[in-house]
Amino acid sequence: MNEQVVGIIAGILTAASLVPQFVKSIQEKKVDVSPVMFLLLIGGNGLWIWYGIILDSMPIIITNSFGFIMDVIMLFLRIKYGKK
Repeated sequence: MNEQVVGIIAGILTAASLVPQFVKSIQEKKVDVSPVMFLLLIGGNGLWIWYGIILDSMPIIITNSFGFIMDVIMLFLRIKYGKK
């Protein structure tokens, strides 16, 4: 298995890890996760995207872009559905 395939699979699994939490949050209209966690993930994914651009690595760019988008959406849901 070449390094591109490993990178793509690793990135997909990592980025997809938020999908179950996203679905649960939408269904329950509740997000019980710290907004700071999402801010840190947004920063980390943003830096991974930048790193992928520097390396010209599409697996890094694409998978971390998906993660970045998921993190932004989850932060929005956390603010929208957060504890009142």
